[in-house]
Amino acid sequence: MGQTRREFLRWVAAISALSSVSSKTVFAETNQSPKTTLISPGCRKSKVKVAKIYLGVPKAHWPTPLLDLNSERMRYEKEFARMKGEFADVDFTVNELISSPEQISRFADNLNEADGILIIHLSMGIGNTLAEILKFQRPTMLFAAPYSGHEWSWFGRLKNQPEGSLFDCILSSDLSQIAVAVRPFRAIHHLREAKILDVTARPQTSYAQAVKEKFGTDYKAIERERVLKLYESIPDSEAIAEAQRWISGAEKVVEPSREEIIRSCKLALALQRLLDEEEATVLMVDCYGTMWRQLPAYPCISHCRMNNLGFGGICESDFQSALTHIIFQGLVGKPGFISDPTVDASQNSIILAHCMGTLKMDGPKGKPARYRLRSIMERQEGAVVQAFMRIGQKVTQAILLGTNEIRYFTGTIVDTPDVDRGCRTKITVKVDGDVEKLWQNWTGGLHRVTCYGDLTQDLKRFCRFTKLELINEAV
Repeated sequence: MGQTRREFLRWVAAISALSSVSSKTVFAETNQSPKTTLISPGCRKSKVKVAKIYLGVPKAHWPTPLLDLNSERMRYEKEFARMKGEFADVDFTVNELISSPEQISRFADNLNEADGILIIHLSMGIGNTLAEILKFQRPTMLFAAPYSGHEWSWFGRLKNQPEGSLFDCILSSDLSQIAVAVRPFRAIHHLREAKILDVTARPQTSYAQAVKEKFGTDYKAIERERVLKLYESIPDSEAIAEAQRWISGAEKVVEPSREEIIRSCKLALALQRLLDEEEATVLMVDCYGTMWRQLPAYPCISHCRMNNLGFGGICESDFQSALTHIIFQGLVGKPGFISDPTVDASQNSIILAHCMGTLKMDGPKGKPARYRLRSIMERQEGAVVQAFMRIGQKVTQAILLGTNEIRYFTGTIVDTPDVDRGCRTKITVKVDGDVEKLWQNWTGGLHRVTCYGDLTQDLKRFCRFTKLELINEAV
């Protein structure tokens, strides 16, 4: 008898282990805001703490001894005001113009408690003050526009020295890049405050403790009985209304019956209530393991719905994919698409497939993709969302392995195959680099998580600040 997919996944997991250690919400497409305490995608509890420091010296030769530092600071403050949406989840615990190292001690407590320090370089002569800031060993991003000063010429060397291990910079005339500089702080904050629920009968593993120690992320296993009680508490009228929204929004319903869709939506509303009760941000279900056919429906519609709302719905209790999903949300506010890949070397492409697709790959405020309601391909049962993503879109695929490395590659979506093989939702990605090297370098299990955009630089900064190794599998 041939090997089943479940047996295959367990085999892959075993190989990987050897190589690495309160509120009712509505369907996102109604354009109504979910009634949650969500501050930013994936984070419920508090704002990201950023210490904003303007560094400049009066009458410095560069950019000009006539520069008015206060006026220059206000020029940047107008940009922050213009981009206030980008910083809606940020609390600037320090917002000061500093000209000498001695001034830093006044803000020591704030710097020690900050998720990150954002420095705006105004003039030449900041070296000693920057060195004093770096002593706090907090993730530090420096933004320098042209003509700020000559210090950029040694920033590269500084990054390779122990005192600069948590330092990085953006040198650009594009002031919108200031918002990009905050991204790694947000991802670190999200991981620390995230709470991941896992509907499973498996015992908690040592990995959960390792993740807690490294990133601060909480993990909690949820028993089946609690989910069933929540399921029974959802009025049938609400489940029917939710199902009708999904049916009405679909191009067509292919396999699943109306009753199957209603059960799936009732479970989705129950799992949302569970997320609210626990003040959690991400939910996993051991759908192909201990929870297979133990719940009233498959959780696929629930996962898609949570991703649309800015939370996280994760297939197959894949803890590493859940953490990768949180990192993507923190960096760019977009969800991930978990996939089972298959390779087409003749086209230098990889096909990323999973039955559960996500509609709002641009984030909760983005336009949803078109979709159909289908059954799970390999089970020929249940109800899933077959999403058709955007052809021509640049994407990044990544996975956090253990607590020491992230493996990734980038590419462009060139097709969304609609064939009855593999899983329902599929994207063909032309790989940046060599797909032969990609599959030969592949390790750490089958799943990868796809996010819209080329996030290479964001991942580099995040990994630098969290002491993770970043590996491009396609080079």
